[in-house]
Amino acid sequence: MSQTDRILPGVALMIAFCVIAPLIDVASKLAAQGVPVGVITLGRGVVQAAIMAPFVALMGLSFRLTRAGLALAALRGLFLVASTYCFVAAVRVMPIADALAIAFVEPFIILLIGRFAFGEEVGPRRLAACAVGFVGSLLVIQPSFAAFGPVALFPLGTAVSFALYMLVTRRLARQMHPVAMQFHTAWLAAAICLPMLALGTALGEPSTTFALPQGIFWLWVFCVGLAASVSHMAMTYALKFAPSSTLAPLHYLEIVTATLFGYLVFGNFPNTLTLIGIAVIVASGLYIIHRERSLARAGRVTTLPTP
Repeated sequence: MSQTDRILPGVALMIAFCVIAPLIDVASKLAAQGVPVGVITLGRGVVQAAIMAPFVALMGLSFRLTRAGLALAALRGLFLVASTYCFVAAVRVMPIADALAIAFVEPFIILLIGRFAFGEEVGPRRLAACAVGFVGSLLVIQPSFAAFGPVALFPLGTAVSFALYMLVTRRLARQMHPVAMQFHTAWLAAAICLPMLALGTALGEPSTTFALPQGIFWLWVFCVGLAASVSHMAMTYALKFAPSSTLAPLHYLEIVTATLFGYLVFGNFPNTLTLIGIAVIVASGLYIIHRERSLARAGRVTTLPTP
């Protein structure tokens, strides 16, 4: 089998991820019209854990966690809760493509955290690309902020939370199978949501008040967890067939599919300034990927963000 034949399944699975992942956002936006954001976040964890549990059992993976594994998985679950909550709160009122474009500054944040927190080598050209990418995000945020107010900043919370989530993932992946990691992260995320919802209910905070979905909203909440499970399984196995350096550029296809779904389901289409901002973010991200590949070929350290 040629190298191309080995990589093709990975590319196909990554494309599947980019098509399915925006359905998380579509289902979240539909659910958020009648379900508190905190309950949607809880529902994602519960459904994802329920779907992944049989896979853990069938694959003979352990349901037990070491103390260190539990701590890392709980931290990963906490960042997943923060990331999910911020994004659902954003798409409840914002177009999906706008929110996703802002959240796509996450690879830049990973590079900056690696540079300033862990002393990883990040050259001036990649730092400049990060700065340009953030300018692109401001082009998206500006009209969104004018239209929707401070909620337009929530996707930045998603970006920061997901960057930290990915850094914990890198550490946890050394000691846990990806399928088991997804299961444990999901149920721990659900457990973390419970006290948040209890406090929100006691304080009367609408977004974190516990209220069971009604009617069709049960389906939308279930679809959030289902799409999350399927898309992340696709990405996990894509990385088994192809290296992240090959798959990372394909990740930007998710913005295209999110724009398409946002238009087909909600009639939302980015305005000119937002489209320019998206183009700047994508171009900056692709340039960073190009630089990472060049450094990898030269045998120098790489911090290429995994999708």
